[in-house]
Formats: sequence, structure tokens, C-alpha cells
Amino acid sequence: MFSKIKKLLNLNKTIIEREQYLKEIENKTSNKEKLYEETVAEARESIKVEADQLKQSAIKEAGLIKSNGEKDLNELISEKEKMENETKNIQEQLEKANKELMKIKKAAAKFKSESVGIKELIEKFPSAVDFTVIEQDLEVLEQSLGDGVLNTIIELNLHHNDSKILKKEMNANNKEIKKLLTTYETRYTTKANKTIYHLMVIGLQAELQNILYTLTYTNLEKAKDNAKNLIDKYLTICGNGNANILPTITRFLTELKPLFINAIEIEYKYYVQKEIEKEEQRRIREQMRQEAEEQRLLEQERKKIEKEEEKYQKEINNNKELLSKETDLIKIAALEARLKELAQQVEKIEEQKAEIVKRANGKAGYVYVISNLGAFGDNMFKIGMTRRLNPLDRIDELGDASVPFKFDIHAMVFSDDAVGLEQKIHQTLEKERVNKINLRKEFFYSDIVNLENIVQDIDQTVEFTKTMKALEYRQSQSIREEELQTI
Repeated sequence: MFSKIKKLLNLNKTIIEREQYLKEIENKTSNKEKLYEETVAEARESIKVEADQLKQSAIKEAGLIKSNGEKDLNELISEKEKMENETKNIQEQLEKANKELMKIKKAAAKFKSESVGIKELIEKFPSAVDFTVIEQDLEVLEQSLGDGVLNTIIELNLHHNDSKILKKEMNANNKEIKKLLTTYETRYTTKANKTIYHLMVIGLQAELQNILYTLTYTNLEKAKDNAKNLIDKYLTICGNGNANILPTITRFLTELKPLFINAIEIEYKYYVQKEIEKEEQRRIREQMRQEAEEQRLLEQERKKIEKEEEKYQKEINNNKELLSKETDLIKIAALEARLKELAQQVEKIEEQKAEIVKRANGKAGYVYVISNLGAFGDNMFKIGMTRRLNPLDRIDELGDASVPFKFDIHAMVFSDDAVGLEQKIHQTLEKERVNKINLRKEFFYSDIVNLENIVQDIDQTVEFTKTMKALEYRQSQSIREEELQTI
């Protein structure tokens, strides 16, 4: 009896304990669901905040890109309008010059027919000409011409007049021409020969004006050939005419030819100077484009570093929190070691950020000396500058598909004023510049020893490599030789 009562009491106790255990399980389950809901809510809020930040950043960056694009577009439209106006002005000037040229040609043709008529009249009917009246008319005519019949009748609006220096040079050359014309004028004793000489001079000067007016930056040699052909044409005409005056005319035209060539070269200097100015503008635009690209890459690198710093900082905060709760000495030591390592990483990142700011706001960068034996030979080098954090990226860009082989690096000089250092080296080698018009082409003739001396005079600590490895070129040559031997 008592044993049954005892069993019932034990069973009742067990049931009560089970019920309490079940209640504890229910409470824990309820807390987990609540914790899960809170965690999900917190995660959603964090994601929303981060999404808003990314959205704002994207809107800001898009606005900046749009603003820069509109600015570039406006500049292109302005430049296009300017070029259209310049083209219109040039066309108007050309039409005007063509009209003046036609007048000159008509006048020359008229003088030619009249001179032939006068010559025939004098030869066939010498007594029919009243030279007294002609002499009086010629005196009046010569006085009306001012400086005399040997001066250019029509002077076109040539470009050397826009430069004091070139105008002075052309005036000096014209004085030499006038002196030569006057000297040979006195060698003709008969009025007929002197008349023919004057007509020839007028024709020559008109032709020279035409050659100078049609001169451009790209047709210097053609203009010189035209001047030479002009002299040859007059020699031929005179050779078919009066043989008595041919020796004198030959000497005259031979002495006149270099003066005409010199006039063309003086006028051409204007176009050279204009081309240099255009190239300077192109160089400035290219430099601005390159600087903008470098700024973009630096900004990209800065964002990358900031993300890395954020990752390290988050890990530092987590480890600090773990360290504050940890009691195990081994785990504490491990956490402290990791925190020290992370602090060093953050310090390196801060240095990199400071370097990026320095590059973006200053002139710091690398000046490089490179060569390309297979493309340019062993006496041509490129000397340039880059602000890239990794200057080898710029060298790789230069060795892209535009050249057959990669560049060899002979020196890589870091400077707080890389722009000034580059200019200093360029000035030292200015006479050896390959392209003297387009200064953006930073290639120079030199030898490797001379370049080494120039660079180490500036900085003795620079490591300079004199060897032209040219691995791709030499390997290609070796393969080519093997292929030729098998043929």
C-alpha cells in the first residue's frame, strides 16, 4: 500500500518536472523568435541605410559625369564654331586673292601682247616710232609709279606682314631683289631690250606673289619647285627670243632664284610658327586629358583603399569587443597580436592615402627614361612623366598595340616636382628632340651613356640600367633567322 503511494508521489513529481521543462522550452523558443525578428529588422534597417548612401553617391557621381560631359560638349561646340568662322574667313580671303590674281594675269597677258607688238613695230618700222613722245610718256609713267617700274605692282596680303620679325626679314630680302633688278637694268642699252626686261620683271614678281599666297604648311617643297620651274620657264622663253641678251638674262635669273627661294622660306616660317602654336595647344589639351585620367585613377585607388581601411577598422572593432569579454589568456594574446597587425595595416593605408592626396594636389610623380630597340633603334629614347602610384602601368600603356615591342626601362626617378624635373631634362636635350614641331612627342636622339650622365647629375642615387634588353625583339629576330635558314 505504502509502496504504491510512494510510486504515485514520484510519478506526480516527474510530471511536474516535465511540465516545468516544457515551459522553459516554450520560453526559450519564444525568445529565439523575438531575437530572430529583432535581428532581421536590424539587418533590414542597416541594408536600407547602406542602400540610401549608395544611391546618393551614385546620384552625385552621375551628376558630376553629366556636368563634365556638358562642359566638354560646350567646349567642342565652341571650337567647332571658331574653326567654321576661320574657314569662312580663309575662303573669303582666297576668293579675294584669286580675283586679284586673275587681274594680275590679265594685266601680264596684256603687257605681253603689247610688248610683242612694240618689238615687231620697232624691228619692222623703226622710223615709224616717235621716241621723243614715248620718252616723255615713260617719264610721266615712271613718276606715277613712285619707286619705279621695278617694284611689285600688286602686293597680296601675305602672312609675314603679321610678324615684325618676318616682315623685317622679307623687307631685307626684297631690298636684295630690288638691288639685283636695278643692277641688271643698267646693262641694257637699247630701249627695246630694257622694255622686255621690265615686262619680264613684272611677270616674275606677279608669279612670286602667287606662289607666296598659295603657300601652306604642307606644300613648301612644291612652292620651291614652282619657283625653280618659273625661272626655268623664263630661261626657255628668253632662249627662244633674242640670243644677244640670253647670257645676261641667264646670269640674272640664276642670281634671282635663291632670293625667290628665300622669300618662300621666310613666308613659310609663319606657318611653322602657327603649327608650333597648334601643337602647343594640342599638348596642353593632351596634358589636361592625361592629368584628368591620372586624377580619375587616383580617385579610384583612394576609394579602393578606403574600402580596405573600412574592412580593417571593422575587424579591429570586433576584436576589441571580443578582447573586452575574453578571459582565456591564450585567446587574449592572439587577439592582441591580431590587433597589432591590423593597426600596422591601417597605418600603411594612411600612408597610401597621404601619398594619393600628395599626387592629386601637387607635382609629385615619376620621370622615366625608356627605349624600344626594335621600334626606334639604339639612339632614340622617350623621356616622360607620370603621377601614377604604380608608374609601370604607364609604361605598359605606352607599350600597347601602337608599337611592335615593349619598352625597356633605364631609369625611374621619383620627384616632388616631377614636372619641373622632366622639363629640365627636356631642355638639356632640346637640340636632340626628334619632333621639333609636336612637343608632345617626347622622343630624343641620344646615347645611353649621355643619358646616364644627365640623370645622375640630377640625382646620383638613381639606379640607371644601361642594358637594352629588348627581349621580345631579340627573340623575334632569332626566330626570324631560324625561319630564313629553313627556306
